[in-house]
Amino acid sequence: MTVLRPKFITFDCYGTLINFEMAPVARTVYADRLAGEALEQFCRDFSAYRLDAVLGAWRPYRDVVVEALQRACKKAGVPYRDADGAALYAAIPTWNPHPDVVEPLKRVAAEFPLVILSNSMVDLIPHSVEKLQAPFHTVCTAEEAQAYKPRMRAFEFMFDTLGCGPADVLHCSSSFRYDLMTAYDMGITMKAFVNRGHEPLNSYYQVHDIPNIGGLPGLVGL
Repeated sequence: MTVLRPKFITFDCYGTLINFEMAPVARTVYADRLAGEALEQFCRDFSAYRLDAVLGAWRPYRDVVVEALQRACKKAGVPYRDADGAALYAAIPTWNPHPDVVEPLKRVAAEFPLVILSNSMVDLIPHSVEKLQAPFHTVCTAEEAQAYKPRMRAFEFMFDTLGCGPADVLHCSSSFRYDLMTAYDMGITMKAFVNRGHEPLNSYYQVHDIPNIGGLPGLVGL
C-alpha cells in the first residue's frame, strides 16, 4: 500500500469525526406530527434542503437549519414551530465523537498537524473539538471563510490560512457531496473517504476508502 506523507491532515468534523445526530433529533422533535415512513422522508428532505441551503451566500448556520426545516415542513404538510429550529441547533454541541475517532487521532497528531474545515460557527465548533481530545493545529469554520462546503471558497480559505496548496493535504471526510467532490476538483490528490455508510463509495473521485478513523494511521505509515 502507498504510504501518504502530507504536510497537513485535514478533516470534515460533523459526520466524519463527530457523530452527526441531526436526524435522530429531528425524529424526536417531529414525532408529534409525523410517523413511520413519512417521518423518515422528512429527515431525508431535511438533509437535502440543508445541502441546498449552504450553496448560496453565507449566513449563520442557525439560519441554514431553520430554512431547511421550514422547507421540509412545507413539503410534508406539517407546521413549523420556532422551537423546532432552536431544539435542533441547541443539540449540536452535545454530540460526541464516533467511538473509533479519539485514539487514532491522537496517534496521527503525534506526527502530523491536524486541521478541521467545518461548516460550523466560531462559537459552536470548540464544543466538538474539545471532545476529540487531540491537538489541532488549526480549526477553520465556514463563518470565518464566509462560505460553506462544498463551495471552493471554503477550501481556499483553509489553504490561505495554512499557507499551503492542494498537494500538501490529506483531506478526510465521510461525504462526497460536501467535501470529496470539491477536493477532487481543486486538485487534492490525497483523499480519504471515511465510509460510515451515509453515502456510497464513488471510485471516480480517487479516494482511499477506510471504514473509520482507525484506518487513518495505516494510510500515513503509522
